[in-house]
Amino acid sequence: MSAPGPREITVSTRGVGLHEITDHVRQSLSGSGLLTLFIKHTSASLLIQENADPEVQTDLTNFFARLVPSADHPAMSYLTHTYEGPDDMPAHIKAALLPTHLSIPVVDGQLALGTWQGIYLFEHRTRPHQRSIAVSFLRNV
Repeated sequence: MSAPGPREITVSTRGVGLHEITDHVRQSLSGSGLLTLFIKHTSASLLIQENADPEVQTDLTNFFARLVPSADHPAMSYLTHTYEGPDDMPAHIKAALLPTHLSIPVVDGQLALGTWQGIYLFEHRTRPHQRSIAVSFLRNV
């Protein structure tokens, strides 16, 4: 396998929720090999998830908001890392539960995703952010 140097993509988020990045990732793929994505942040995650029905993204966002509520929620009174706002430590917890890297096969320049699958950045913070994702592609020789 040959490996061109890693590159980065930057994604602007609008706040909490899933932001599809499949098209960003597809750019400049050629040949066959293994694509690796790594998000360079501790309060966001990467997911492969359904991209046909937007209700899936809404339900996932709502589920994780209930699973790990904001630090100002009474159930989260035990948190001590709160100086960056009530969404910060819960965002770190969500990122610890979800993947921060993905490996995806590429066949003849195409992501080997299922019919209804897309690649998502899951933003866990409430305000918009610029997120960097390291992209590495190991090409079959």
